[in-house]
Amino acid sequence: MGLGSAYVEGIEHANGNFVIIMDADMSHHPKDIVKFIEKQAEKNFDIVTGTRYVNEGGVHGWDLKRKLISRGANYLAGTLLGLGVSDLTGSFRLYKKEVLEECIQRCESRGYVFQMEMIVRCSQLDFTIAEVPITFVDRIYGESKLGGSEVVSYLKGLFSFFTQV
Repeated sequence: MGLGSAYVEGIEHANGNFVIIMDADMSHHPKDIVKFIEKQAEKNFDIVTGTRYVNEGGVHGWDLKRKLISRGANYLAGTLLGLGVSDLTGSFRLYKKEVLEECIQRCESRGYVFQMEMIVRCSQLDFTIAEVPITFVDRIYGESKLGGSEVVSYLKGLFSFFTQV
């Protein structure tokens, strides 16, 4: 099961008006959920996304190479796409359920680029997006799937989105 299909499966079982997406390996701390809910309520945002790259946000447990790849990928995407979101590759998010359902139907990507495409599609549909700072803690168990093929896939996806925006 891939990430997109996991989202679809999760939506089918979600009961409320909102869906929180977060890593199950505790890289995203549940204590931050309150910040997402408070931010959403401020202006009835459609999406609230966690960001590692503003204010008190950050990353713990990554080596310099991984930090540079992530920062570089987000800087490049932010510059080319101009969506006003500082962390397009992050996966800690709150969506209005109907917004998530609509956006995910338009996504075609797999892998690392999927998170970016979700924000691109939501932006194209004029959904409102807010950010809250989070601290991402690298997983204790398992390994990242980020390798050379994921970087190439990301760059292809970024170019594709750039030509659409």
